[in-house]
Amino acid sequence: MTSRATGLVFALMAVTIFSIQDGVSKHLADNYPAVFIAMMRYWAFAAFAVALASRSQAGVSGTAATPRPWLQVFRGVLLALQIVVAITSFAVVGLAQSQAILQSAPLIVALLSMPLLGERVGWRRWTAIAVGFVGVLLILKPEAGGFDLGLLLPVACAFLYSLYSITTRLASRTDSANTSFFYTGVAGAVAISLVGPFYWTSFEGNDGWWMLLLCVLGISGHYLLIRAFDHIDAVIVQSMSYLQLVLVTLIGVFIYGETLGFNMILGSLIVVAAGLFTIYREARSGRKLLPMDPSGEL
Repeated sequence: MTSRATGLVFALMAVTIFSIQDGVSKHLADNYPAVFIAMMRYWAFAAFAVALASRSQAGVSGTAATPRPWLQVFRGVLLALQIVVAITSFAVVGLAQSQAILQSAPLIVALLSMPLLGERVGWRRWTAIAVGFVGVLLILKPEAGGFDLGLLLPVACAFLYSLYSITTRLASRTDSANTSFFYTGVAGAVAISLVGPFYWTSFEGNDGWWMLLLCVLGISGHYLLIRAFDHIDAVIVQSMSYLQLVLVTLIGVFIYGETLGFNMILGSLIVVAAGLFTIYREARSGRKLLPMDPSGEL
C-alpha cells in the first residue's frame, strides 16, 4: 500500500470513529449533564496528550514551553466550552441538524480571519461564504411553526470552534503543533475540572461502559488522525472530514429516529460545497490548514 493510500485509510478510520463518538455522546447526553461527559472525555484526552509529550524528543517540559502561555490556555478553554455546547446540542437539537450547522465552521473561520488575523479574503471566498450562509439559513428555517431557539446551540458551537481555530493559527506562529496539541488537552482538562465535579452523576446500567467506549474512541480517533497527517496533506484530510456529516446523519436517522427535511438536505449540500471550496482556496493561498480536534470537528 502506498503512503498516500495509507494516509487515506487512516483519515477514513478517524472520521468514522469520530462519527461513532458523536453517536455515543448523544446517547450519554440524553441522560447525563454535558459538562460531566465532557470532563470524562477530557481526562482521557489529557492523559493521551501528556503521554505523547513524554515520548517526544522535547519531553513534557519542552513541549509545554511556549512564549504565549495565556493564548494556549485560552485555546484549551475555548475548545472545552465548545465540546460542552456540542454535546448539549446533540441532545437538544439532534445529531444530523447539529452536524449540518457545524460544517459551516470553515466559512466562519474565513470570515473571522480578516479582522483577527489581518488576512485578505478575495471575491471567490466571499462568494463561497455568502452562499454557505444561505445554506445555513435553509437548515435553520423551521419546517412548521416558529423558530426553534435550540438551534442557536449548534450556531454557537460553530462560532466557538471557529474562534478556537483562529487562536490556533495565532499560536502556530510561535509554537509547534505538538505544543498546541498538549495545551488543547491539558488546559481544557484543567478548566473543565473546575466545573465538572459539581455535575458529577453516577452511571446507571451499562452507561459506565459507554463512557469508557467514548474515551477509547476519542484517543483512537486522534491517534489515527495523527498518523493520517504523516502521510497526506491537511487539505485532503479536511475534505474527507465532510464524510462525518453523512455518517453522523445516518446514525441520527437509523439509531435515534431523526428525520431529514428538504430544507436541511439542500442546506447541508450547499454548506458542504461552500466549505470544500473555501478549504481549497485556503490551501491555494498557502495558509496553514488545521487538523481536527477532540470535538470530532475540523
